[in-house]
Amino acid sequence: MSIVARSLSENDQSALLAAVAGCLKKAPFFRPVLPRWGTPFSVQMSNAGPLGWVADKSGYRYQPIHPVTGKAWPPIPQMLLDLWGELTDYPAPPEACLINHYAPTAKMGLHQDKDEEDFNAPVLSVSLGDEARFRLGGLERKGPTTSTLLKSGDVMLLEGETRLAFHGVDRIYPGTSALLDEFAEVFPGGGRVNLTLRRVTVPQNK
Repeated sequence: MSIVARSLSENDQSALLAAVAGCLKKAPFFRPVLPRWGTPFSVQMSNAGPLGWVADKSGYRYQPIHPVTGKAWPPIPQMLLDLWGELTDYPAPPEACLINHYAPTAKMGLHQDKDEEDFNAPVLSVSLGDEARFRLGGLERKGPTTSTLLKSGDVMLLEGETRLAFHGVDRIYPGTSALLDEFAEVFPGGGRVNLTLRRVTVPQNK
């Protein structure tokens, strides 16, 4: 089963990036850090939706306000909500959209998405900008992995047996997309933007 569910057109990519840039005016990027050690991530991030994922010395968690501004996160762009409705069968909308900006040298180590209450809810993400080498494993960190080249506009879906799989980003391929150039003041240095939709709580009517 392919983890790439579909690809967005160039026009849709530009429209979505413009919507994300609007979100970042209300919720600017911050730099998460690893719990305990306080080591900064190589990516900068923000969120949209009722809840946002944050990481600091006290741990990983979802919260309703920006850790720097103290204000509520902006709404999730409608285009992303439409993709969730189109590509997933989950009976409730996502509550968090993680906005990660990967500079050309950024990467993300192998990890599981497991801070949510219901692992039956899928994780849907959209790649915008430079291509990235995405690594997907199994339920054990040291298990075998496979690599996939994610291109700008690729929509990835982790569900079922891949929902709790370890995954990460090995590297970014600078200069493989000019999409972020239009918003150079928002995404300095180009790179890649990854948008990840997650349902955090169990729906009451489930």
